[in-house]
Amino acid sequence: MKYYNINDPSEKVSLRQAVLKSITRTSDLYMPVYFPLLPSAFYAKLGKMSFCEIALEVSKAMFGSDIPKNTLENIVNKAFTFEIPLRKIRENLYVLELFHGPTMAFKDVGARFMAGLFEYLIKNENREITILVATSGDTGSAVANAFFNRNGIKVVILYPSGRVSEIQEKQLTTMGRNITALEVDGDFDDCQRLAKLAFADTELNNRLNLTSANSINFARLFPQSFYYYYAIAQLNEIKNFVVFSVPSGNFGNLTAGLIARKMGLNINNFVASANSNRAVVDYLTSGNFEPRPTLHTITNAMDVGNPSNFPRIMEIFNKEHHAISSAIRGYWFTDEQTYAAMSELQNNYSYQADPHGAVAYLGIKKYQEENNCTGIFLETAHPAKFPVEVKAATNMQVQIPETLKDLLFATKKSVRMPNDFSVLRKFLNT
Repeated sequence: MKYYNINDPSEKVSLRQAVLKSITRTSDLYMPVYFPLLPSAFYAKLGKMSFCEIALEVSKAMFGSDIPKNTLENIVNKAFTFEIPLRKIRENLYVLELFHGPTMAFKDVGARFMAGLFEYLIKNENREITILVATSGDTGSAVANAFFNRNGIKVVILYPSGRVSEIQEKQLTTMGRNITALEVDGDFDDCQRLAKLAFADTELNNRLNLTSANSINFARLFPQSFYYYYAIAQLNEIKNFVVFSVPSGNFGNLTAGLIARKMGLNINNFVASANSNRAVVDYLTSGNFEPRPTLHTITNAMDVGNPSNFPRIMEIFNKEHHAISSAIRGYWFTDEQTYAAMSELQNNYSYQADPHGAVAYLGIKKYQEENNCTGIFLETAHPAKFPVEVKAATNMQVQIPETLKDLLFATKKSVRMPNDFSVLRKFLNT
């Protein structure tokens, strides 16, 4: 399989280059030259397959001979040691819980697979690589956990000061060793901009062998497609019209679902459920995409004014607005509506959701008001990561798992940094 740069389609690279190559221009995004269709035999047995079995078959189809089967099997089995259950809320409505991994967020899936892939790709190299990642919350903790103590890999995390929850911050700032957390005076878009400037700096790249673990890296994005197959596999009966509602910020999660659909999975539509950062939602209605300054909300992982993966969505649909808006319905919701949804889920269905899952619930609820379908919304983080918001919405305490309780007493280790690339550059060069 070759991968092409959607910024320059003439540039075609190997899997290794697409994963490890520094992103030298701010709009560089790699995509496979085609999406392989999985055979009908795979879909016929889907309902009887485990998550690891699905992940192995899907990754074999994508990566082909680039990675030996036994290596892929080891990566998959080491990465996915946790369940991803589909739970019924009511008739024709389900929630896919993606928070049962070590950092209790959906990004464990992509980060852990990616870490194993990185380790395989650099095993014979006599050099250290530096992963530079911007996070609005859960990406940083998942990457820190997945790459902790991996040989030949340093991780530098940029996160916005005061805009992640206490537990999220402790998860990404308390590990030390090969993990460094930089607390930036700005928002997520500022962190993302600083990372892109670093990738575009040739001298810095040559010195540090920079690469990314954000969903701009296909190796982080692609594994997130696995749980769409597993969700369908867990439905107890054949459903003719299935719609996924995805809490959407940087749009990597929804793009992964579109990839599964391109590879033959029977998903009829998607709902892009957003907070007040609604540039893509407005595009779906108007056909005009206008990035905007980031607004701060209670769903901090979705506080993205200019989503990096939106160009990938455009690419999948050949930039045809009608095709995109036919496949994806977009809705956005305020913090007040999100609090009300958390209360509704608790009071009506005895289901405790985090704010991001509540936004996804609102999206599928609105879609089902006008369409008869089986709806699945994604719950992307454990509610214990947002105890203040859950308590405010439901007047109930969250049961915090022991692993998260221990973190609250851990010592934060971060470097405070202004929103200034020259300062970041100096830090990276020391």
